[in-house]
Amino acid sequence: MPEPTGSLLAFPTEFPLKVLGKRHERFAQTMLAVVMRHAPYFRPETIEMRPSREGQYLSLTFTINAVSREQLDALYQELCDHPMVTMVL
Repeated sequence: MPEPTGSLLAFPTEFPLKVLGKRHERFAQTMLAVVMRHAPYFRPETIEMRPSREGQYLSLTFTINAVSREQLDALYQELCDHPMVTMVL
C-alpha cells in the first residue's frame, strides 16, 4: 500500500493541543514557554485550564495558529518529551 503524501490539514489552521500533567505551581508557565518557542504569536490569555476531579492533574488547552506539519510535529515532540507532561492530545 502506498504511503500518503499529503496532509489532512490545510495550513495555516487553528489547532488545539491538550497537555496533561501533575499539578505543579510552574506547570502552566513551563508549558507556555514550550508552546511559545514553536508558536511565538500564541496569545497566553487564550489558554484553557481545567483541574482533574481530584485536583492532582491539570489539563491545559493551547489553540495555536499552526503554519506547517513540521511546526506541529516539533511542538508535539517537545511537549511529549517534557518530564512534567503525562499526556498530549
